[in-house]
Amino acid sequence: MVVTQLVVFLTFCGTVAVTGRSQLLLVSQAEEIKLGLAEFDKLKHAIPMSQDANLNALVQRVGRRIAAVADADLPNAQWEFVLFDQPQTANAFCLPGGKVGIYTGILPITKNEGGLATVIAHEVAHAVTRHGAERISEGLLIHLGGKALDAAMKTNSERTRAIALAAYGLGSTVGIELPHSRKHELEADHIGLIYMARAGYDPREAIEFWKRFGAYSRQKGGLSLEFLSTHPLDQTRIAQLESLLPKAMEEYRKTLTRQ
Repeated sequence: MVVTQLVVFLTFCGTVAVTGRSQLLLVSQAEEIKLGLAEFDKLKHAIPMSQDANLNALVQRVGRRIAAVADADLPNAQWEFVLFDQPQTANAFCLPGGKVGIYTGILPITKNEGGLATVIAHEVAHAVTRHGAERISEGLLIHLGGKALDAAMKTNSERTRAIALAAYGLGSTVGIELPHSRKHELEADHIGLIYMARAGYDPREAIEFWKRFGAYSRQKGGLSLEFLSTHPLDQTRIAQLESLLPKAMEEYRKTLTRQ
């Protein structure tokens, strides 16, 4: 039994580029890309896209440079970078397969090309690491765990079963899903920092961007309870980036030497 479980684990185990972390992937890359394509098409029909030629050119230029260094880690990606006209939304996202969306509301915070490279490299890193497939896989395991718990308690009263399942749901959210989401965000920060350096963008810009974003978050009443958040606190992100900066600067100097 133990051998069978080990074989199953190894069959669905992947390794994250750059960080080398092991991950469980129960969804194939083809399935993941199909989901990403379908959802991105829906968003392009639902949300207006920016008609600003200069801003679109900027997004495409930065996106292509970042994608060029990420291609080796995700060779089957279908990179697409779309600027959505949402001035009130300071955000960006990435769907499986390399579909990256940037909202115009984040541009005043990115401020310059290096700041935009920080955001795009972070989102590209999410695609490369297949965080979407990993989250789906975790969700499947949590769902199966809940069913197993319910089956194991079938002789208990309905009230006892309901309490146990509610506790399981809260425990899996706070203990598994949210920490993993924060872990994914920090991992994307890490890999994104390396990618932007390899693409010829000064990685110090990443720290400056997150300082600006932190100030923006505080103005909007940002989160103070990290353990109940899907994203790490801004100071956590900045501290990690500062610790990774020497390595990123090495990559940046190598890139400048080759240019």
